[in-house]
Amino acid sequence: MKTVVFASVHDAARSKMAAAFFNAFTMPSLVRAVSGGTRPLLWVAPEIVQVMNEVGLDVSGRPQVLPPDALERAALIVTFADEGAWRRPAAVPHESWDLPDPRSLPIDRLREMRDRLRERVWRLVARQGWYKLQPVRMLRFSAEQTQHA
Repeated sequence: MKTVVFASVHDAARSKMAAAFFNAFTMPSLVRAVSGGTRPLLWVAPEIVQVMNEVGLDVSGRPQVLPPDALERAALIVTFADEGAWRRPAAVPHESWDLPDPRSLPIDRLREMRDRLRERVWRLVARQGWYKLQPVRMLRFSAEQTQHA
């Protein structure tokens, strides 16, 4: 099984949210996501927990330190901030996602950022073919083919 690492400095917002979306979208037998930080906070902000609960995902777990060996074994590393904080293995593919730190955003902007992050994670999952369900376009195509048969 492959592992995708979502890494941020504090593991208290974007990385936790991205890992939750990723694991909701993917087949666990193929790939899973973990999140972590170099200097994790003690808790996830209540507003972050709230907006993720609104879409049925729980991110209330304590932020974690990302063990260095997790980076070595990753199929992909996605970082959100402070690129200099990470010693990424050169052989592991890496993406840097430029999204604002949501912890200081008002709740309506936080929801917008959550939705942008969800879309970004979905595009990654779809691009790699790791999704649980067929994309909507494929479902429509299958339904049309069945009707014409």
